[in-house]
Amino acid sequence: MHSEHAIAGHWSQNFDEAGLRTWVEGLRAQLRAPRVSLGLVFMSPRFFPHAQQVLEILRVHGQIPLLAGCSSGSLIAGNEELEENPGLVLALYALPDAELKGFRFTQEQVEESNGPGYWHLETGIGPEQTNGWLVFADPFNLDSEAWLRSWNEAYAPLPIMGGLASGDYQAQATQVYLNGEVFGEGGVAIAVGGKVRLAGITSQGCTPIGETWTLTKVDRNLIYEIGNRPAYEVLAETFNSLSPAEQKASRGNIFIGLVINEYLEDFHRGDFLVRNLFDADPQAGTIAVGALPRLGQTIQFQRRDAGAATEDMSALLTRAKEQMNGTTVYGGCLCSCNGRGQHLFGTSGHDAQLVQQYLGPLGLAGFFCNGEIGPVGERNFLHGYTASLALFVKKD
Repeated sequence: MHSEHAIAGHWSQNFDEAGLRTWVEGLRAQLRAPRVSLGLVFMSPRFFPHAQQVLEILRVHGQIPLLAGCSSGSLIAGNEELEENPGLVLALYALPDAELKGFRFTQEQVEESNGPGYWHLETGIGPEQTNGWLVFADPFNLDSEAWLRSWNEAYAPLPIMGGLASGDYQAQATQVYLNGEVFGEGGVAIAVGGKVRLAGITSQGCTPIGETWTLTKVDRNLIYEIGNRPAYEVLAETFNSLSPAEQKASRGNIFIGLVINEYLEDFHRGDFLVRNLFDADPQAGTIAVGALPRLGQTIQFQRRDAGAATEDMSALLTRAKEQMNGTTVYGGCLCSCNGRGQHLFGTSGHDAQLVQQYLGPLGLAGFFCNGEIGPVGERNFLHGYTASLALFVKKD
């Protein structure tokens, strides 16, 4: 599947130097643009021993000036989701008048960073010099939450999108790639600037249930009161207002959505950051959540299941299409949670096919992640069970 500006291909065989060279030359020939601006590569762990050679072959024979990516057990190309030991996926993008720069960051830098100026100096890129970042990082040796907090300080409200690599779970080993180099830790970031911006959606796989409420008593991650009533009571009432079928689907699948930008007139999908409900205590009337909510923050309970995830993704893609209103979309990168795919939907290719249905035909590549990165409101967060879609869009 490809558009004029992007093409994605899937290599399913084992490492074979001559075969790979012919394959990538063929892929490059299908891209009608005179020059490639960016290549994204995602490889399954069986390529770990050959990763450096693979990168070299792809760069030279695909004529790729900037190549980035990471490892994953399941990959995405075009409208296919290739689960279980799929080989490798390469996408080539021709992005007219884009200014792109690749940068590697480490855990040491995250520990050293001391304010927004630190990253501006390290990357050589100030917020006015980029339209957003695409990032792939290692989940095992990088404090991703601390890294993202510091990048939000340096670059928000610009979007930061991408995902955390997956790989060999037994060995807790992943790889991240930048140009010809293979790294076992840290992350790689691509600044997307010039006449191309990053747009996209963060689909958290939930559908809202019940009313929106205001938090009236909180302490750290414990919510005591919602709308001046015991929090547990409001949660129970919300659950009881569902139909019997919805109640059955919701058992163990209820989450909390926290509004990030309170200045909106009304709240829709995509305005809520979805987080886990850890515990609900009927005696104390409290609920414990996987976040630090604020007093006065607006919340809405959420249900997560296959139907809710389809509904959420479709609604957000519809809105994205309306907002872009004929703007040229050059291509995309889809970072989907390991917990989605066949495991959640029972069929293969769910997320990739929805993207093609609403926005295609689109040159699209991606991978299944250990955590997804994407904006909610004007901040960027780490998510679970999410599909984070980054689109390379012509900047007006």
